[in-house]
Amino acid sequence: MNLERIIIHVDMDAFYASVEQLDHPEWAGKPVIVGADPKGGKGRGVVCACSYEARRFGVHSALPISRAWRLCSTGIFVRPRMSRYQDVSDEIFRNFREFTDLVEPLSIDEAFLDITGSIRLFGGGPAIARRIKERIGERTGLVASVGVAQNKYLAKVASDLEKPDGLVVVEPGSALSFLAPLPIRRLWGVGEKTAEKLTGKGLRTIGDIARLSEQYLCSLLGDHGASLYRLARGEDDRPVIPNSPPKSIGNEETFSEDTDDRELIHSTLLYLCDKVAGRLRAKKLKASGLTLKLRDEFFSTLTRSMLLDQPSDVTRDIYEHAMELLDRTRWHGERKVRLVGITAHRLWEDETGSEQQLGLFRGDFDSEKLRRTETAVDAIRERFGSSAVRRGGVER
Repeated sequence: MNLERIIIHVDMDAFYASVEQLDHPEWAGKPVIVGADPKGGKGRGVVCACSYEARRFGVHSALPISRAWRLCSTGIFVRPRMSRYQDVSDEIFRNFREFTDLVEPLSIDEAFLDITGSIRLFGGGPAIARRIKERIGERTGLVASVGVAQNKYLAKVASDLEKPDGLVVVEPGSALSFLAPLPIRRLWGVGEKTAEKLTGKGLRTIGDIARLSEQYLCSLLGDHGASLYRLARGEDDRPVIPNSPPKSIGNEETFSEDTDDRELIHSTLLYLCDKVAGRLRAKKLKASGLTLKLRDEFFSTLTRSMLLDQPSDVTRDIYEHAMELLDRTRWHGERKVRLVGITAHRLWEDETGSEQQLGLFRGDFDSEKLRRTETAVDAIRERFGSSAVRRGGVER
Protein backbone atom coordinates (compact mmCIF):
# COMPACT_ATOMS: atom_id res chain seq x y z
CA MET A 1 0.00 0.00 0.00
CA ASN A 2 1.39 3.42 -1.00
CA LEU A 3 1.00 5.89 1.84
CA GLU A 4 0.67 9.61 1.16
CA ARG A 5 3.82 11.18 2.51
CA ILE A 6 3.49 13.37 5.59
CA ILE A 7 6.32 15.84 6.06
CA ILE A 8 6.73 18.25 8.96
CA HIS A 9 8.93 21.33 8.91
CA VAL A 10 9.85 22.70 12.35
CA ASP A 11 11.41 26.14 12.71
CA MET A 12 12.24 27.54 16.12
CA ASP A 13 11.08 31.14 16.46
CA ALA A 14 13.85 33.76 16.87
CA PHE A 15 15.93 30.95 18.33
CA TYR A 16 19.08 32.66 19.66
CA ALA A 17 17.15 35.62 21.05
CA SER A 18 14.48 33.35 22.53
CA VAL A 19 17.13 31.34 24.39
CA GLU A 20 18.53 34.58 25.79
CA GLN A 21 15.05 35.65 26.95
CA LEU A 22 14.53 32.20 28.45
CA ASP A 23 17.77 32.47 30.44
CA HIS A 24 17.00 36.07 31.43
CA PRO A 25 13.27 36.21 32.27
CA GLU A 26 13.57 39.96 32.89
CA TRP A 27 14.18 40.35 29.14
CA ALA A 28 10.82 38.83 28.17
CA GLY A 29 8.86 41.20 25.94
CA LYS A 30 11.91 43.39 25.33
CA PRO A 31 13.95 43.85 22.15
CA VAL A 32 16.91 41.47 22.33
CA ILE A 33 19.61 41.64 19.67
CA VAL A 34 22.25 38.91 19.41
CA GLY A 35 25.42 39.83 17.59
CA ALA A 36 28.56 41.91 17.75
CA ASP A 37 29.20 44.58 20.37
CA PRO A 38 27.47 47.75 19.08
CA LYS A 39 29.90 50.03 20.95
CA GLY A 40 27.41 52.85 21.13
CA GLY A 41 26.67 52.74 17.42
CA LYS A 42 30.30 52.47 16.34
CA GLY A 43 30.60 48.69 16.54
CA ARG A 44 31.58 46.33 13.77
CA GLY A 45 29.93 43.12 12.65
CA VAL A 46 26.32 42.24 12.11
CA VAL A 47 23.18 41.03 13.86
CA CYS A 48 23.08 37.23 14.22
CA ALA A 49 19.47 37.11 15.41
CA CYS A 50 16.90 39.26 17.17
CA SER A 51 13.64 38.91 19.05
CA TYR A 52 10.29 39.77 17.50
CA GLU A 53 10.20 42.86 19.70
CA ALA A 54 13.41 44.08 18.03
CA ARG A 55 12.03 43.36 14.57
CA ARG A 56 9.33 45.97 15.15
CA PHE A 57 12.13 48.55 15.10
CA GLY A 58 13.34 47.31 11.71
CA VAL A 59 16.16 45.17 13.07
CA HIS A 60 16.84 41.88 11.28
CA SER A 61 19.59 39.30 10.94
CA ALA A 62 22.66 40.31 8.88
CA LEU A 63 21.96 44.00 9.55
CA PRO A 64 25.14 45.94 10.46
CA ILE A 65 25.24 46.16 14.23
CA SER A 66 25.82 49.92 14.08
CA ARG A 67 22.59 50.29 12.10
CA ALA A 68 20.75 48.08 14.61
CA TRP A 69 21.94 50.39 17.39
CA ARG A 70 20.62 53.46 15.60
CA LEU A 71 17.26 51.78 15.00
CA CYS A 72 16.92 50.35 18.52
CA SER A 73 19.39 51.95 20.92
CA THR A 74 17.20 50.88 23.87
CA GLY A 75 17.51 47.23 22.88
CA ILE A 76 19.40 44.60 24.84
CA PHE A 77 22.54 43.73 22.89
CA VAL A 78 24.22 40.42 23.74
CA ARG A 79 27.05 38.40 22.25
CA PRO A 80 26.12 34.95 20.89
CA ARG A 81 26.64 31.90 23.13
CA MET A 82 26.88 29.11 20.60
CA SER A 83 27.56 26.33 23.10
CA ARG A 84 24.35 27.20 24.97
CA TYR A 85 22.33 27.34 21.75
CA GLN A 86 23.76 23.98 20.69
CA ASP A 87 22.76 22.40 24.02
CA VAL A 88 19.17 23.56 23.57
CA SER A 89 19.21 22.44 19.93
CA ASP A 90 20.35 18.96 20.97
CA GLU A 91 17.35 18.66 23.30
CA ILE A 92 14.99 19.80 20.54
CA PHE A 93 16.36 17.26 18.09
CA ARG A 94 16.07 14.50 20.70
CA ASN A 95 12.37 15.35 20.82
CA PHE A 96 12.12 15.00 17.04
CA ARG A 97 13.67 11.54 17.12
CA GLU A 98 11.09 10.33 19.62
CA PHE A 99 8.61 10.46 16.74
CA THR A 100 10.74 9.43 13.74
CA ASP A 101 14.29 8.56 12.75
CA LEU A 102 13.82 10.43 9.48
CA VAL A 103 15.04 13.84 10.63
CA GLU A 104 16.93 16.13 8.25
CA PRO A 105 18.62 19.04 10.05
CA LEU A 106 18.72 22.26 8.06
CA SER A 107 20.42 24.31 10.76
CA ILE A 108 20.78 24.45 14.53
CA ASP A 109 17.09 25.40 14.90
CA GLU A 110 15.31 23.96 11.86
CA ALA A 111 14.55 20.51 10.45
CA PHE A 112 12.37 18.40 8.18
CA LEU A 113 10.73 15.26 9.61
CA ASP A 114 9.16 12.46 7.58
CA ILE A 115 6.45 11.05 9.85
CA THR A 116 4.74 8.88 7.24
CA GLY A 117 5.66 5.71 9.13
CA SER A 118 4.72 7.17 12.53
CA ILE A 119 1.03 7.92 12.11
CA ARG A 120 -0.15 4.51 13.33
CA LEU A 121 1.75 5.03 16.58
CA PHE A 122 1.14 8.70 17.22
CA GLY A 123 -1.85 9.75 15.13
CA GLY A 124 -2.10 11.95 12.04
CA GLY A 125 0.20 14.73 10.95
CA PRO A 126 -1.54 17.58 12.81
CA ALA A 127 -1.66 15.53 16.03
CA ILE A 128 2.05 14.73 15.84
CA ALA A 129 2.87 18.35 15.06
CA ARG A 130 0.96 19.52 18.13
CA ARG A 131 2.72 16.95 20.32
CA ILE A 132 6.11 18.05 19.03
CA LYS A 133 5.31 21.69 19.78
CA GLU A 134 4.05 20.79 23.25
CA ARG A 135 7.14 18.74 24.12
CA ILE A 136 9.48 21.46 22.92
CA GLY A 137 7.62 23.93 25.11
CA GLU A 138 7.61 21.63 28.14
CA ARG A 139 11.27 20.64 27.89
CA THR A 140 12.90 23.86 26.71
CA GLY A 141 10.40 26.65 27.37
CA LEU A 142 10.60 27.72 23.72
CA VAL A 143 8.04 27.94 20.94
CA ALA A 144 8.27 26.63 17.40
CA SER A 145 6.37 27.18 14.17
CA VAL A 146 5.40 24.01 12.33
CA GLY A 147 4.14 23.23 8.84
CA VAL A 148 2.53 19.90 7.90
CA ALA A 149 2.18 18.88 4.25
CA GLN A 150 2.82 16.19 1.65
CA ASN A 151 6.30 17.42 0.73
CA LYS A 152 9.20 19.52 1.95
CA TYR A 153 8.41 22.64 -0.05
CA LEU A 154 4.81 22.91 1.10
CA ALA A 155 5.74 22.15 4.72
CA LYS A 156 8.40 24.87 4.68
CA VAL A 157 6.03 27.47 3.24
CA ALA A 158 3.37 26.48 5.76
CA SER A 159 5.69 26.87 8.76
CA ASP A 160 6.54 30.43 7.70
CA LEU A 161 2.97 31.69 7.47
CA GLU A 162 1.88 32.11 11.08
CA LYS A 163 5.03 32.91 13.05
CA PRO A 164 5.56 32.89 15.95
CA ASP A 165 4.12 29.73 17.52
CA GLY A 166 2.25 28.75 14.36
CA LEU A 167 0.83 25.45 13.15
CA VAL A 168 -0.33 25.35 9.53
CA VAL A 169 -1.57 22.20 7.80
CA VAL A 170 -1.78 21.81 4.02
CA GLU A 171 -4.44 19.19 3.43
CA PRO A 172 -3.94 16.63 0.63
CA GLY A 173 -5.29 17.97 -2.65
CA SER A 174 -5.24 21.61 -1.54
CA ALA A 175 -1.75 22.60 -2.68
CA LEU A 176 -2.89 24.78 -5.60
CA SER A 177 -5.44 26.73 -3.58
CA PHE A 178 -3.02 27.04 -0.65
CA LEU A 179 -0.23 28.49 -2.78
CA ALA A 180 -2.29 30.57 -5.22
CA PRO A 181 -2.61 33.82 -3.20
CA LEU A 182 0.99 33.86 -1.96
CA PRO A 183 3.52 36.29 -3.50
CA ILE A 184 6.00 34.90 -6.02
CA ARG A 185 8.91 35.47 -3.61
CA ARG A 186 7.55 32.50 -1.63
CA LEU A 187 8.76 30.26 -4.46
CA TRP A 188 12.16 28.74 -3.78
CA GLY A 189 14.70 30.16 -6.18
CA VAL A 190 12.89 33.43 -6.85
CA GLY A 191 15.28 36.18 -5.84
CA GLU A 192 15.20 39.86 -6.60
CA LYS A 193 16.19 39.62 -10.26
CA THR A 194 13.82 36.76 -11.07
CA ALA A 195 11.01 38.54 -9.22
CA GLU A 196 11.61 41.69 -11.28
CA LYS A 197 11.44 39.67 -14.49
CA LEU A 198 8.20 37.97 -13.44
CA THR A 199 6.47 41.10 -12.14
CA GLY A 200 7.47 42.81 -15.37
CA LYS A 201 5.20 40.29 -17.08
CA GLY A 202 2.37 41.06 -14.65
CA LEU A 203 2.99 37.92 -12.56
CA ARG A 204 2.67 38.65 -8.85
CA THR A 205 1.30 35.55 -7.14
CA ILE A 206 2.15 31.87 -7.21
CA GLY A 207 -1.29 31.32 -8.70
CA ASP A 208 -0.25 33.50 -11.64
CA ILE A 209 2.76 31.24 -12.20
CA ALA A 210 0.70 28.05 -11.85
CA ARG A 211 -1.52 29.11 -14.75
CA LEU A 212 1.41 29.33 -17.15
CA SER A 213 2.78 26.53 -19.28
CA GLU A 214 6.13 24.97 -18.52
CA GLN A 215 7.26 25.86 -22.03
CA TYR A 216 6.55 29.56 -21.48
CA LEU A 217 8.34 29.63 -18.12
CA CYS A 218 11.40 27.95 -19.62
CA SER A 219 11.43 30.45 -22.49
CA LEU A 220 11.36 33.24 -19.90
CA LEU A 221 13.74 31.82 -17.29
CA GLY A 222 15.65 29.00 -18.94
CA ASP A 223 15.99 25.68 -17.10
CA HIS A 224 14.96 27.42 -13.88
CA GLY A 225 11.47 27.76 -15.34
CA ALA A 226 10.86 24.01 -15.12
CA SER A 227 11.59 24.04 -11.39
CA LEU A 228 9.24 26.98 -10.77
CA TYR A 229 6.56 25.27 -12.84
CA ARG A 230 6.58 22.28 -10.48
CA LEU A 231 6.87 24.30 -7.27
CA ALA A 232 3.97 26.57 -8.23
CA ARG A 233 1.84 23.42 -8.38
CA GLY A 234 3.11 22.22 -5.03
CA GLU A 235 5.19 19.42 -6.54
CA ASP A 236 8.35 18.37 -4.71
CA ASP A 237 9.51 14.75 -4.58
CA ARG A 238 12.75 15.26 -2.64
CA PRO A 239 13.09 12.80 0.25
CA VAL A 240 13.91 13.70 3.84
CA ILE A 241 17.57 12.74 4.21
CA PRO A 242 18.59 12.00 7.83
CA ASN A 243 21.82 13.58 9.02
CA SER A 244 22.59 14.97 5.59
CA PRO A 245 25.98 16.72 5.49
CA PRO A 246 26.01 20.51 5.26
CA LYS A 247 26.20 22.03 1.78
CA SER A 248 28.96 24.39 2.85
CA ILE A 249 31.16 25.25 5.81
CA GLY A 250 32.49 28.77 6.22
CA ASN A 251 33.90 31.31 8.62
CA GLU A 252 34.36 35.05 8.33
CA GLU A 253 35.87 37.81 10.43
CA THR A 254 34.95 41.49 10.70
CA PHE A 255 37.95 43.62 11.61
CA SER A 256 37.67 45.98 14.57
CA GLU A 257 38.81 48.73 12.19
CA ASP A 258 38.91 48.86 8.40
CA THR A 259 42.39 47.79 7.36
CA ASP A 260 44.75 47.71 4.41
CA ASP A 261 47.39 45.81 6.40
CA ARG A 262 48.32 42.88 4.16
CA GLU A 263 49.95 40.91 6.97
CA LEU A 264 46.84 41.22 9.14
CA ILE A 265 44.56 40.17 6.30
CA HIS A 266 46.78 37.21 5.41
CA SER A 267 47.05 36.03 9.02
CA THR A 268 43.30 36.39 9.51
CA LEU A 269 42.70 34.37 6.36
CA LEU A 270 45.03 31.66 7.67
CA TYR A 271 43.10 31.61 10.95
CA LEU A 272 39.80 31.26 9.08
CA CYS A 273 41.14 28.51 6.81
CA ASP A 274 42.35 26.64 9.89
CA LYS A 275 38.87 26.86 11.43
CA VAL A 276 37.15 25.73 8.24
CA ALA A 277 39.56 22.81 7.77
CA GLY A 278 39.05 21.73 11.38
CA ARG A 279 35.28 21.78 10.95
CA LEU A 280 35.61 19.71 7.78
CA ARG A 281 37.71 17.10 9.56
CA ALA A 282 35.31 17.02 12.52
CA LYS A 283 32.45 16.19 10.16
CA LYS A 284 34.60 13.81 8.08
CA LEU A 285 34.10 15.92 4.98
CA LYS A 286 36.37 17.27 2.27
CA ALA A 287 35.81 20.31 0.09
CA SER A 288 36.23 20.43 -3.66
CA GLY A 289 35.23 24.09 -3.93
CA LEU A 290 36.21 27.31 -2.16
CA THR A 291 34.79 30.83 -2.11
CA LEU A 292 36.59 33.89 -0.76
CA LYS A 293 34.62 36.93 0.36
CA LEU A 294 35.97 40.46 0.84
CA ARG A 295 33.88 43.40 2.03
CA ASP A 296 35.44 46.84 1.78
CA GLU A 297 35.02 50.02 3.80
CA PHE A 298 32.10 51.07 1.56
CA PHE A 299 30.21 47.79 2.24
CA SER A 300 30.87 46.59 -1.30
CA THR A 301 31.26 42.79 -1.31
CA LEU A 302 33.52 40.92 -3.71
CA THR A 303 33.63 37.12 -4.06
CA ARG A 304 35.90 34.76 -5.97
CA SER A 305 35.38 31.00 -6.28
CA MET A 306 37.31 28.02 -7.57
CA LEU A 307 37.18 24.24 -7.81
CA LEU A 308 40.01 22.13 -6.40
CA ASP A 309 41.72 19.39 -8.37
CA GLN A 310 41.05 17.01 -5.48
CA PRO A 311 38.86 17.37 -2.36
CA SER A 312 40.78 18.49 0.72
CA ASP A 313 40.38 19.08 4.46
CA VAL A 314 43.94 20.28 5.12
CA THR A 315 44.59 23.82 6.34
CA ARG A 316 47.66 24.50 4.23
CA ASP A 317 45.93 23.38 1.06
CA ILE A 318 42.83 25.47 1.74
CA TYR A 319 44.96 28.49 2.68
CA GLU A 320 47.08 28.32 -0.47
CA HIS A 321 43.98 28.25 -2.63
CA ALA A 322 42.42 31.04 -0.57
CA MET A 323 45.50 33.18 -1.22
CA GLU A 324 45.17 32.41 -4.92
CA LEU A 325 41.57 33.64 -4.75
CA LEU A 326 42.75 36.77 -2.93
CA ASP A 327 45.18 37.40 -5.79
CA ARG A 328 42.28 37.06 -8.23
CA THR A 329 40.40 39.89 -6.51
CA ARG A 330 43.23 42.20 -7.62
CA TRP A 331 43.11 43.85 -4.23
CA HIS A 332 46.29 45.81 -3.66
CA GLY A 333 45.37 47.93 -0.67
CA GLU A 334 43.64 50.69 -2.59
CA ARG A 335 40.51 50.14 -0.47
CA LYS A 336 40.46 49.21 3.17
CA VAL A 337 38.96 45.82 4.03
CA ARG A 338 36.14 45.50 6.54
CA LEU A 339 35.52 41.74 6.41
CA VAL A 340 37.18 38.63 5.04
CA GLY A 341 35.64 35.16 4.83
CA ILE A 342 36.30 31.71 3.38
CA THR A 343 33.67 29.08 2.58
CA ALA A 344 34.25 25.45 1.61
CA HIS A 345 31.56 23.93 -0.62
CA ARG A 346 30.95 20.98 -2.91
CA LEU A 347 31.53 18.80 0.13
CA TRP A 348 32.28 15.09 -0.04
CA GLU A 349 32.22 12.49 2.68
CA ASP A 350 35.78 11.45 3.57
CA GLU A 351 35.80 7.72 2.82
CA THR A 352 39.54 7.40 2.25
CA GLY A 353 40.90 8.53 5.61
CA SER A 354 44.45 9.77 5.96
CA GLU A 355 45.85 7.28 3.45
CA GLN A 356 44.87 9.46 0.49
CA GLN A 357 47.81 11.36 -0.96
CA LEU A 358 46.37 14.76 -1.78
CA GLY A 359 49.33 15.89 -3.81
CA LEU A 360 48.29 19.54 -3.70
CA PHE A 361 51.05 21.21 -1.67
CA ARG A 362 53.88 23.22 -3.05
CA GLY A 363 57.35 22.13 -2.03
CA ASP A 364 58.27 18.85 -0.41
CA PHE A 365 55.52 18.63 2.22
CA ASP A 366 54.29 15.12 2.87
CA SER A 367 50.54 15.74 2.74
CA GLU A 368 49.64 12.56 4.59
CA LYS A 369 51.90 13.45 7.52
CA LEU A 370 50.57 17.00 7.57
CA ARG A 371 46.98 15.78 7.63
CA ARG A 372 47.78 13.43 10.52
CA THR A 373 49.47 16.28 12.36
CA GLU A 374 46.39 18.47 11.95
CA THR A 375 44.18 15.64 13.18
CA ALA A 376 46.38 15.38 16.28
CA VAL A 377 46.05 19.14 16.77
CA ASP A 378 42.27 18.75 16.57
CA ALA A 379 42.40 16.22 19.41
CA ILE A 380 44.51 18.56 21.56
CA ARG A 381 42.13 21.45 20.95
CA GLU A 382 39.15 19.25 21.73
CA ARG A 383 40.66 18.37 25.10
CA PHE A 384 42.33 21.63 26.13
CA GLY A 385 40.47 24.30 24.18
CA SER A 386 40.78 25.97 20.78
CA SER A 387 43.64 28.22 21.92
CA ALA A 388 45.81 25.30 23.10
CA VAL A 389 47.61 25.19 19.73
CA ARG A 390 48.02 28.25 17.54
CA ARG A 391 49.42 28.53 14.04
CA GLY A 392 52.38 30.71 13.25
CA GLY A 393 52.29 31.14 9.50
CA VAL A 394 52.46 29.41 6.16
CA GLU A 395 55.10 30.15 3.57
CA ARG A 396 53.92 30.83 0.08
